[in-house]
Amino acid sequence: MRISAAFAIVPELYLAIAAGLWPTIPAIYHNPSLLLQLHELSHIFMFHVWRLFGDGVDGNARAAKQSLVTPHAYGVVLDIGAGHGHTINYLDHSRVTKYVAVEPNTHMHAELRRTASAAGYTESTGTLLILSCGAEHISTILSSLPTPLGHLPIDTLISILTMCSIPSPQTTISGLITEVVRPGGQVLFYEHCLSDRKDVRWWQSFWTPFWRVCFGGCCGLRMLGGGGWAEGEGVWDLNGETEEHLFFYRAGRFVKAK
Repeated sequence: MRISAAFAIVPELYLAIAAGLWPTIPAIYHNPSLLLQLHELSHIFMFHVWRLFGDGVDGNARAAKQSLVTPHAYGVVLDIGAGHGHTINYLDHSRVTKYVAVEPNTHMHAELRRTASAAGYTESTGTLLILSCGAEHISTILSSLPTPLGHLPIDTLISILTMCSIPSPQTTISGLITEVVRPGGQVLFYEHCLSDRKDVRWWQSFWTPFWRVCFGGCCGLRMLGGGGWAEGEGVWDLNGETEEHLFFYRAGRFVKAK
């Protein structure tokens, strides 16, 4: 792998540190107890990082999202790791009846709510639900979506650049598919993961500890596909195998058996 490609990540790390650190320091000054609340401290840091990076990351993936989300999402949609709600802008409002956002970082909820409202999804009309739990908290998600006995609540589960920060992602996704997604429902995902190239994987491993600190625990050292849950209409690479890019993307759509 060329050195220039291996170190292309450095400017992004620098910008993330600059964006997150300077606003976080005053927060600690005004509330020193944050030093004992590392989870909350990470949320504050990531909130400021995502204010800088969110729109650009969304723009870079626009074509992939338009082909993945817009023609397929329908019914009650569960968006895990919703962030600022960028996924909402790819939903066909005539086909999506309710948008359920799982976003544990409550600092992002205000922007998420504004994005949803602009697209016509509001809590007052029952078309918007924002949950502050993580995707792994399946019982909390289910308790927030009451349905008739024997029926599961979600038609479309969406994961956009989220599995990288979920504890035990395949276990979590498998649980969501089994316990939350209706028979005949679907999973749509767009994620960055391990490259197929050994040399690129080495550099991904090298940079991951730094990236995790700057981007809310994000870890791209995960394979997608297999594991029992990646079955359905297919997984496709969004980079060629010869790409030297540290961010190797895969997308896919899976349909749950009826």
